[in-house]
Amino acid sequence: MREVFTDRAPKPVGPYSQAVIYEKLIFVSGQIGIDPSTGKLKESFEDQVRQIFKNIDEILLSSGTSRNMVLRVVVYMTDLSKFKKFNEVYEEYFKNVRVKPVRTTVGVFALPLEAQVEIEVMAAVS
Repeated sequence: MREVFTDRAPKPVGPYSQAVIYEKLIFVSGQIGIDPSTGKLKESFEDQVRQIFKNIDEILLSSGTSRNMVLRVVVYMTDLSKFKKFNEVYEEYFKNVRVKPVRTTVGVFALPLEAQVEIEVMAAVS
């Protein structure tokens, strides 16, 4: 098992790793919409989702894999009425991925730093 860290994604806001690789899998910790260049959370829901996917891309790329190898996505949202907006950005992100990952979406009361959405992924690595 080995830890993954890139400064192109936000530093963890607690005592955990950005991601961990075990055998041929990478487990990416839940990401919120923090811009690593400013350290601040994006304001709008859609901007948070887009920033999260940028952060996930950077973590995956630093590990030698990509969104094409994502197997599972878990989404936590504080407002499920934004589910349609989320799906629009999600579809854009996975547009060119041949096999779409499985996904679970969970409504939650609150997220760290008052984020509106948090996303974790599991992907294959070579």
